[in-house]
Amino acid sequence: MEKSSMISFKDCTPWKGLLFTASLLTCWYRPTTAQVIIESVPPHVVEGESNLFLVHNLPENLLAISWFKEGANMDHRIVTYTLKYNIALPGTAHSGRETVYPNGSLWIQNVTHKDTGFYILQTISRQVKIVSRTYIHLHVYTSLINCGGHPTSAQPTIESVPPSVTEGSSVLLVVHHLPENLRALFWYKGINVFKNHEVGRHIIAKNSSVPGPAHSGRETVYSNGSLVLHNVTWKDAGFYTLLTLTTNMTAEVAHVQLQLDTSLSACCNPLTSAQITIEPVPRIAHKGKSVLLLVHNLPEDLRTFSWYKSMYSTHIFQIAEYSRVMNSTTHGPAHSRRTTVYTNGSLLLQDVTEKDAGFYTLQTLNKVFQTDKTHVELHVNQPVVQPFIRVTSTNVTVQSSVVLACISTDTGISTQWIFNNQSLQLTDRMTLSPKKCRLSIDPVRMEDAGEYKCEVSNPVSSMTSLPVRLAVMNE
Repeated sequence: MEKSSMISFKDCTPWKGLLFTASLLTCWYRPTTAQVIIESVPPHVVEGESNLFLVHNLPENLLAISWFKEGANMDHRIVTYTLKYNIALPGTAHSGRETVYPNGSLWIQNVTHKDTGFYILQTISRQVKIVSRTYIHLHVYTSLINCGGHPTSAQPTIESVPPSVTEGSSVLLVVHHLPENLRALFWYKGINVFKNHEVGRHIIAKNSSVPGPAHSGRETVYSNGSLVLHNVTWKDAGFYTLLTLTTNMTAEVAHVQLQLDTSLSACCNPLTSAQITIEPVPRIAHKGKSVLLLVHNLPEDLRTFSWYKSMYSTHIFQIAEYSRVMNSTTHGPAHSRRTTVYTNGSLLLQDVTEKDAGFYTLQTLNKVFQTDKTHVELHVNQPVVQPFIRVTSTNVTVQSSVVLACISTDTGISTQWIFNNQSLQLTDRMTLSPKKCRLSIDPVRMEDAGEYKCEVSNPVSSMTSLPVRLAVMNE
């Protein structure tokens, strides 16, 4: 909890121990206050450039404003600006590159990859009470060009193969975009990085895997980061966490949810059918559309259930609580007009944005006052923007070489090449980069002349570039 001789932060839930998810959430204490909005200018920033967090709708009659860099607690203060005295007080997270302005905006010069993360703007009233907390995520790119960018700029992602597994079978949790300068990787059962939840680790220098306290004898960790589970049971369902550690001691965390298909075993195993599960419908939400977090197997003997926009059931993250005894719903600080809670436990999110992405927790309380928590991760994709093609030359000669690059500012995309309005058929003279965003032709032949386009897509949209015509001439 941040403290100073001038400001006492009172009347707000402590943040120690919280792991912030990839969402933008504001802690409101005065509902009539206009919503504080933070705009990143420019929207995409590259290492070495400067970035401005431009603040809109800053409340009036404030005593002070404070900026924080994400951390396990609120001790990572960058700067506090006292409006009464017009004095900026640097904190422990101040690097000398940050400047705060009276309108609340924060200027960061010469950004680096280490500046990536969440930033928190906190406002304090003249009554020394917190008015709001607003979060924004900054991603610092090594290059705005998605094709050919730094290999570590893409964060690790995990894919479950198959997406849903039946009891007794095996599942492979495949890792994509591992850092090249990897030192070690760790797998954990659950959403937290706790020692007693460690399934296993792999040490790159020794090329060896070591089981952890949560290892059951059915798991294998591979050098490429992937984890295989054999003879899956209903106890294996839930979240798994991958922690990667690079040689420069940079750590990144990725999560995946193991879905258990109980359609064949529920009739035979009552324990399986009793497990609460949450299914996002659709599984990947489209920006601007609705998504239903559909709850299965909600027990009948419940007193209450509550939804939280977090991995933690802290009051400030509470969306709503439903009481079966009173047959009533109470809204929490994280509730918005776009959220609806149903009596069957399900949660509807309308007009979703990237801010809605992240973890959600359903906490239940039964008649004997026992609590249970179930987590679900929501992915929100926005439509991709139109890419464009950069080519070394549009006029080439036979036996020379040419390189075409599909340029996109989007991440997490797939790339396909189109030649004369048909899917490009690769020849032995053509080479694609690992991300398929760079096409090399060497040597060039006459039949390579024509119109080239590239298409980028994510799970919810696709866009095709304008055509580039390649002319091939004899030597």
